[in-house]
Amino acid sequence: MLASSALIAHTTKLDLVIRHVLAGLGHGIHAGRERGAGVEFSEYRAYAPGDEWRRVDWKLMARADRYFVREAERDSHVAVWLVLDATASMLEPSRSVDGLTKLQYARVMLACVAAIAQRQGDAFGLVVCQGERAHVTPAARGPRQLQRVLAQLNGTDAAGTLPGADTLRASLHFSLSPSVVCVAGDFLDWPSPLSDAMLRLRRMRHDVRALCLQTEAEVQASFDPALAYRDPEAGEGVVRFGRDVRAAYARNREAHFARVVADCRQNDLPILSARIEQAPGEVLRTWLRKAVRA
Repeated sequence: MLASSALIAHTTKLDLVIRHVLAGLGHGIHAGRERGAGVEFSEYRAYAPGDEWRRVDWKLMARADRYFVREAERDSHVAVWLVLDATASMLEPSRSVDGLTKLQYARVMLACVAAIAQRQGDAFGLVVCQGERAHVTPAARGPRQLQRVLAQLNGTDAAGTLPGADTLRASLHFSLSPSVVCVAGDFLDWPSPLSDAMLRLRRMRHDVRALCLQTEAEVQASFDPALAYRDPEAGEGVVRFGRDVRAAYARNREAHFARVVADCRQNDLPILSARIEQAPGEVLRTWLRKAVRA
């Protein structure tokens, strides 16, 4: 079970990890995209790294001595938006997989969604929520866009708190067009500007899917009582997990996530809770199956 999670922890090459995670994953993000011979041919373009070889026109290559890829008209105008919570709490590490954090796991999940969107021919973009800004990579199609998104994910560190409501509202400009919105975070801050944006997008009938990432230690309240812990976002005081503190933590955590789930259920917004120690391929498969019927 830990092999794939360990791979996330010990490699900085997202393209390598997503190839490993996506092996055998047989479905896309959403229905409604026509593929194959039934799609009307539109134009040729030059081959770019990441394009599927089956789309290369070999007869044209023989004449032109260059690789060209067949583009097709697309019926679906749905864009895929990836939203990453990159606040300080996402630096929380696994206590059983050395070097693995919630941020690393979230980056891989969103990178995999980006790779699937690129394979489907969808436009996709990225919003990184951190501090006073929301860093936006505008939506586009193709392998070069995938490299841009992977580079942005690779270069993202966790720090600070969530952007304010006005900042997020200005950044989520895509809300006027049909979108699939995949949000990965730990949702320890709820309600929040991010949760308000998610619920608002869902009420606007976008397909919003949330991935709530936790560590086994958080779920089981199994923190080492000999160590002192500090809230990385509040930064106030330290806590040791003695018996009384552990019991209170477990009660508060259960109440908090019960509210998160209730708010999502009330708005028909599917949310998947996963531990970062779980095999990422299985988590991704389950998350993508949680489609919203608008």
